[in-house]
Amino acid sequence: MTTTKSTENTESTNSTGSTAGLDALDRLESEAVHIFREVAGEFDRPVILFSGGKDSTVLLHLAVKAFWPAPVPFPLLHVDTGHNLAEVIEFRDRTVERYGLRLVVASVQDYIDDGRLEERADGTRNPLQTTPLLDAITDNRFDAVFGGGRRDEERARAKERIFSLRNSFGQWDPRRQRPELWNLYNGRHRAGEHVRVFPLSNWTELDVWRYIKREAIELPSIYYAHERAVFQRGGMWLTAGPWFGPRPDEEVRTLTVRYRTVGDGSCTGAVLSEAADIDTVIAEVSASRLTERGATRADDRLSEAAMEDRKREGYF
Repeated sequence: MTTTKSTENTESTNSTGSTAGLDALDRLESEAVHIFREVAGEFDRPVILFSGGKDSTVLLHLAVKAFWPAPVPFPLLHVDTGHNLAEVIEFRDRTVERYGLRLVVASVQDYIDDGRLEERADGTRNPLQTTPLLDAITDNRFDAVFGGGRRDEERARAKERIFSLRNSFGQWDPRRQRPELWNLYNGRHRAGEHVRVFPLSNWTELDVWRYIKREAIELPSIYYAHERAVFQRGGMWLTAGPWFGPRPDEEVRTLTVRYRTVGDGSCTGAVLSEAADIDTVIAEVSASRLTERGATRADDRLSEAAMEDRKREGYF
């Protein structure tokens, strides 16, 4: 990740908020920077969800731009399933150290160890993230939580506003969506409620990658093609690890793969790929007809409404 690029684009709006003359990435960047600054002005204790994945890394890069040369005024929060790939955790910690930020870690493993959560029979921990997430929000009194969700990822995320109210139980009610006209965001909330904020809502996966190229943003190495020992389950190539795999009937093979998204190792698959640099990744994403979640996230295949059900309960 770099901050050496000029921040002039973040100031390229006139007094009426016009972005005339900006290209598509400039407009998306300008909108995201505006959202960060709106939240800084409206809320007392915002936090940025940061996993070390590409979307949260772009989110942090935009936050750095929004407040440069001052430091980012928010801490970072990671809900750690304990089943993350080692390259991602190393990148997360290195990035936090580079920017001198405070990282709050909500550990699923801690909840399993003390009996507050039980391990699932399938080994998947993504559905177990909700309770640690909500507890971390409550314990730290966070009133605005930035996430890297995009509308193009999944149907439930497509329904959600940029400012999305959560009730005192952390739950989302899609029927209580607030209108967002003329870039006016309603952050009003009662004590105990909080707002989820999605500055990348209007971005696509391709936009993200083009922006990563333009800004020379560093990512974990797993996003680029590399040789990896994997096994196939449910039509996906999974990495062997402490998440109930491989089973005796699942053959481990060394293949050239990359990851399109980062998540719990038990349900996030790699894709066969020779895209070892950013230009070939962009070409590959441009030709894809499946979203990254649809192609590589087993937790979204549990039912037609799997993501929406989890979001109603408080998941991001």
